Amino acid sequence: MGCTPRDHEPWANWASASRDSPPPIGVQDAIAGSGAPRVNRADGAIGDATVNNPQVEAGGPHLPCGRGVNFSQLQHVPAGDGFAYECGVMAQSALVLFSAGQDSATCLALALRQYDAVETIGFVYGQRHAVELVQRPVVLESLCEIGFGARLAGDYVADLSGYGALAESALTSTRAIEMAASGLPTSFVPARNLVFLSVAAAYAYRRGIDVLIGGMCETDYSGYPDCRRTTLDAMQSALALGLERPIEIVTPLMHRSKAQTWALAHEIGGDAFVDLIVEHTHTCYEGDRSHRHPWGYGCARCPACELRASGWAQWRGQP
Repeated sequence: MGCTPRDHEPWANWASASRDSPPPIGVQDAIAGSGAPRVNRADGAIGDATVNNPQVEAGGPHLPCGRGVNFSQLQHVPAGDGFAYECGVMAQSALVLFSAGQDSATCLALALRQYDAVETIGFVYGQRHAVELVQRPVVLESLCEIGFGARLAGDYVADLSGYGALAESALTSTRAIEMAASGLPTSFVPARNLVFLSVAAAYAYRRGIDVLIGGMCETDYSGYPDCRRTTLDAMQSALALGLERPIEIVTPLMHRSKAQTWALAHEIGGDAFVDLIVEHTHTCYEGDRSHRHPWGYGCARCPACELRASGWAQWRGQP
């Protein structure tokens, strides 16, 4: 099925209007001639994002593709103790926490292989690498182009800029990324995954979805406590109690190294999907999309770039 706009999505509504009209809150707009995206904030102001992205084209975001799905008629088919992808079970619907990074893009592609219908949700929280919001629709459209679009059912971006200001860190300010006295890096955004999962669960509840999928990992990571499976198990129980319905937090990458994540991407979609990850996903904390490396765009100095680069080298068998 071809890639077409979905009329009920904010992307489609804004794209059909004049370019002079403001985009939906939290949606990135590439301003003509600026070379850098600007964010429509919750207070109604338009502010420059701290990114370096000469590739952004003017004229608004690309549109996600997918078929229309009646989520009120969908129920999840549990996959037991394993992932549906591994045990061959085709469940019906899932919501992927999708940032346009390598990990979440890999999880999204995996979900599109194992679920009948997949929605995505992203978050604006004042991240200094706001260029990832520009890359989200680009990645979604590119997935359509290489054959993953038939089960992609919709995309939503939630504005959490108030939370981002409250939980200030090196990812939401210009502070240096370094180790803090707490033993955690200053890039740690307190409770970020817990907040994201709460918002995603509320959205999933309304959409009739009871599976949340995230790219959290405790193998190659920066020590963030909200990436640990024990934390997510507790969150899963809390959400199920608070919503009074079963909900599952699936983390396919939890025990995979970054090299194994690259290998999984190749297993899912071959060279075409690996090329998509390299060219269109974004990982760099500095928002750098002017420096191209074999593993993708980035500054090559921040912890996120170093992890991505080292995983690529290991997967490719390079020293």
